[in-house]
Amino acid sequence: MNTFDVVVLGGGSGGYAAALRAAELGKSVALIEKDRLGGTCLHRGCIPTKALLHTAEIADHVREAASVGVDATLTGIDPARTAAYREGIVAKKYKGLQGLVSGRGITVVAGEGRLGADRAVIVGEDVYQGADVVLATGSYTRTIPGIEVGGRVLTSETALELDVIPNSVVILGGGVIGVEFASVWRSFGAEVTIVEALDHLLPAEDETSSKALERAYRRRGIQSKLATRCEGVTTTDAGVSVALSDGTTVDAEYVLVAVGRGPVTAGLGFEEAGIALDRGFVVVDERLQTAVPHVWAVGDIVPGLQLAHRGFQQGIFVAEQIAGLSPIAVPESSIPRVAYSHPEVASVGLTEAQARAAHGDAVVAYEYNLAGNGKSEIIGTGGIAKVVRVANGPIVGVHLVGDRVGELITEGQLAVGWEAHPEDLAPLIHAHPTQSEALGEAFLALAGKPLHTV
Repeated sequence: MNTFDVVVLGGGSGGYAAALRAAELGKSVALIEKDRLGGTCLHRGCIPTKALLHTAEIADHVREAASVGVDATLTGIDPARTAAYREGIVAKKYKGLQGLVSGRGITVVAGEGRLGADRAVIVGEDVYQGADVVLATGSYTRTIPGIEVGGRVLTSETALELDVIPNSVVILGGGVIGVEFASVWRSFGAEVTIVEALDHLLPAEDETSSKALERAYRRRGIQSKLATRCEGVTTTDAGVSVALSDGTTVDAEYVLVAVGRGPVTAGLGFEEAGIALDRGFVVVDERLQTAVPHVWAVGDIVPGLQLAHRGFQQGIFVAEQIAGLSPIAVPESSIPRVAYSHPEVASVGLTEAQARAAHGDAVVAYEYNLAGNGKSEIIGTGGIAKVVRVANGPIVGVHLVGDRVGELITEGQLAVGWEAHPEDLAPLIHAHPTQSEALGEAFLALAGKPLHTV
């Protein structure tokens, strides 16, 4: 038997963050991973998709170069070189992560682990005993019953492996994964149709943001079938035919199933060890401890936002508790969210509807149009900066739409997390010309002293 202070099951964002912080705090750590350190985020999710989105952004810039006086012509997208660029980024980040883990003296165990009794994790014939165990087994791509994945029916992971640029794609799901792939493929020249069962794209976002994205996508030629369900997919040698609940069909070369991700918890011994599950998610208390003492859970297997940076934060939070510290829990409402589409959609805190449900009519929202922002005009993006506050009280939500606005959301997080009033922020200076001025203008307006707005 191998004994450690902390055994972490899963080497993705939450797992390796817990391992790194625990080791930093003097704990002996075993990190068990069946695939590669970094998990889905590094190898099949966040990093490779954002590299792909950057390639798409450059393609758009080349198309639009003449409008700013640069003579350039887009002659095509080379899938092989695009993949090489993307994989090069992943390889560098992977090597860096391996170095970090090695440098902290963490024991990495390659293999599929299963939770046993008394905080034992079993890998093959070996047993790794932890004084504390952190469950961080991540998530998998959900599919639609009756639709067989393979060939021309893609998931987000197999979409990254495509060695061709599709001429046309139907995307099932208008959440973050769906709108990001729609953005990429449209920039590459494909005809794209998004099918979303709810009334809006990015339905979890503020309705103002969703509508702004829908307008932007219409201008880009991306079709959206909202409040519409997929009734079935028929594949042929030439493509796919997607039957919809409104009685129509959409034909394309490929269909992408992008209906979210589920928790990887089945068959890992969790319930047998006394861990409570709810629809596959691990039930935890407010300190992320399971029903079994000294067994914790972090990341995508915990109900809530499935975001890598949430996993990082939770991993650090649990490691510090194990080490006897008293870290502050970050509420879900203070976790920033970004869809890296063109345009980007970023938010933190409550939507206006959620704020009104919580505070009634004592809610004030202000929306600043990026058309009035100099830097946004220079880089050629439209969009909004919307701030929601309690009347005579704190800011409870920040919602942004526009290219590059994901870089601004940290200021929004600080405002929401520190329960700042617009009057507190109005005296602060935003450099000119920057897109951050859009937030500054919204704060000024909510403080009752607008500058460039009426």
